[in-house]
Amino acid sequence: MASSTVRPEDQDRAAEQDVARRLLDSSAKLSYDPATEVDWDTPLDTDHHGASPEWSTLYGTAYWRELTEGQRKSLTRQEAASVASTGIWFEMILQQMVLRDMYAKDPTDPRFQWALTEVADECRHSIMFARGAAKLGAPAYRPRRPVVELGRAFKTLAFGEAAYAAILVAEEVLDVMQRDWMRDERVAPFVRTINNIHVVEESRHMKFARDETRKRLRDAGPVRRHLNALVVAIASYYIVTSMVNRDVYANAGLDAARARAEAKTNEHHKSLMRSSCSGLMEFLASARLLTRPALFFYKRADLI
Repeated sequence: MASSTVRPEDQDRAAEQDVARRLLDSSAKLSYDPATEVDWDTPLDTDHHGASPEWSTLYGTAYWRELTEGQRKSLTRQEAASVASTGIWFEMILQQMVLRDMYAKDPTDPRFQWALTEVADECRHSIMFARGAAKLGAPAYRPRRPVVELGRAFKTLAFGEAAYAAILVAEEVLDVMQRDWMRDERVAPFVRTINNIHVVEESRHMKFARDETRKRLRDAGPVRRHLNALVVAIASYYIVTSMVNRDVYANAGLDAARARAEAKTNEHHKSLMRSSCSGLMEFLASARLLTRPALFFYKRADLI
């Protein structure tokens, strides 16, 4: 009697589908509608911060010590709005990469259905961030034009592990800071709600991105691995360095030139970024994506 064997690739596919089903179940049980969950109607209380002050780019500097409490709160509101705007920019890149990856694939596959669920989440998040930034009294912050064009090229050309690992870097950095903000009673309540929604729903996206990165790298040769490690690192550098727009200081009523100079050399903020990314760097190391050229860009972005 012939014995039947299950091919390793079939086992891998079954495991991936099982992960996607669990993510779909989790999404069905625990998702939010920002239109109703966030208090959009109560006017902004300027007695609150927009983010935990310890996450401000000026926290710990001589200039920070000179600011009044009102100026500090105004600054963190502008910085939080800038982070939200950068989040919208990258989430639009993310959506296009995921849709392109799933184009013409089997719609009955749970992975396909999860990918569309993730895109739907990101659409809601982008609208939520846009409304949040407007309520914080901020303008439309955008990355510098060269970075916007680099993003345009990245979302068009990046594929496989490069796309999913870059998604992971952006979401991991946001996740760590937002976990602090959502628990901080000094932060405006509606901002805390926004952060909580994003943290809960992005935890599923990050799980999928980690799994996809590992899967795509399973059979990658050294040339492909090194090339994509560099692409991910460069993308990460521009994402992270675009989070706080240079115009936030002037819009908060500060001396913009002095603020930018002190923020650039702020060791507290650099240390905070490095410590918050330790788990992310461990993952990238385990995926063998921390090559020497990649490390150059992560160090420049103060992620390691």
